[in-house]
Amino acid sequence: MAAGQSYTWTYSAETGVFKNHALSNKLLQVSARKFKFVPFTQKIDSFGRGMGESITLIYYKPLSEPTTGKLQEDERIPIDQMTSGTQSITIYEWGRGVEYTNLAQELGKYDEKSEIQKKLLDQMQAVMDKAAADAFTGTDAKVIFIPTSMTGGTWDTDGTASSAATNNVSKHHISTIRDYMINDLHVPFFTGEHFIGLFTTKALRGLRNDRVIESWNMYLRKGDLLYRGEIGQVESVRFIEVNHESALSNSVGTGNVLGEAVIFGNDAVGRIETEFPHLRAQPNYAADFGRRHAVAWYGLVGYGVKFPTANDREARIVRITSQ
Repeated sequence: MAAGQSYTWTYSAETGVFKNHALSNKLLQVSARKFKFVPFTQKIDSFGRGMGESITLIYYKPLSEPTTGKLQEDERIPIDQMTSGTQSITIYEWGRGVEYTNLAQELGKYDEKSEIQKKLLDQMQAVMDKAAADAFTGTDAKVIFIPTSMTGGTWDTDGTASSAATNNVSKHHISTIRDYMINDLHVPFFTGEHFIGLFTTKALRGLRNDRVIESWNMYLRKGDLLYRGEIGQVESVRFIEVNHESALSNSVGTGNVLGEAVIFGNDAVGRIETEFPHLRAQPNYAADFGRRHAVAWYGLVGYGVKFPTANDREARIVRITSQ
């Protein structure tokens, strides 16, 4: 029953007999979405209450490797110049709520307040994961790989895909991306000797069809953390399945051939917060002598790529997507 509506008891005859409104003893629950992107964001501890709506991160660019570091006896030590870049992350208010009546709570077959809380928690998780995903897949994540054959693809380094994908992901693409991240970008591993890959079901299907995914129980050791949705690894990339369409699309490229994905190392996306979203109850919403109540989720949080460049030793993310 929607908020504000009244109960109406109807009859199957003109007098006396109620229609059968028998309800199942179990409510069918849509599977609650669980965080997939949020756990891979890094909380920036230097931001807190009373510090304004944004933080500017300053990062120092790596020094170039000299041809030689040797010195002659009468030679002064050469002096290099440090250069820096900046990135700003802005915090936002987030929240949604649901109103319910005391009458519905008192007379309903099910505990409406409890069901509302479950649905709001599900909604909050979806919204927060989408917000984190937007940082991983936004134009500040500059490096893009577009599959254009079974073995090769096109690179873009300005944050915008310039061509359409014509193939789904294959093992050859993962090998190419892994080597580029290690040899060209020198991306630090996220954990141990592994990068993390967040992949849609369709993107993973290409790898499953190649029969190349090594099961997680083959490479994890006692005490290692198994991430939610982790299915295995290929070429130093641990794969996590994402079935949240608004976070990663299952249908991009020519003829919707490609499922989107991101592969990243350490320090990819930062998170600032003063209150991470959580449930709040308002027992006497809109007064009326306690006849109306509401539950909402609310928080203050912001996400952003920490290194918005495609430069060596700075870029941390490779997006697999299409124009």
